Amino acid sequence: MIIKSIVIFAFILIISSLGFALYNLIKNKGQEPSEKVLKALTVRISISVVIFICVFIALMTGLIKPEGIGKNIQIYRQMQQAKQTQK
Repeated sequence: MIIKSIVIFAFILIISSLGFALYNLIKNKGQEPSEKVLKALTVRISISVVIFICVFIALMTGLIKPEGIGKNIQIYRQMQQAKQTQK
């Protein structure tokens, strides 16, 4: 549950960073993009990369389990491997 809360909080940060960049981009219309826009977009990209790495590590360590299509593919692969070891 804590992992989901962290991911949701990070998505909120990403959206707020995008909103801040959009606000500064519109505010400085016709001028050169400001350092604030660049910094906000850099923060968004950094948070996205960190979230991607954390979710990947959580999947690999088993902290979160795949559901839906990913779970069905995993079950299918396990069944195929069991059939091959029986032969």
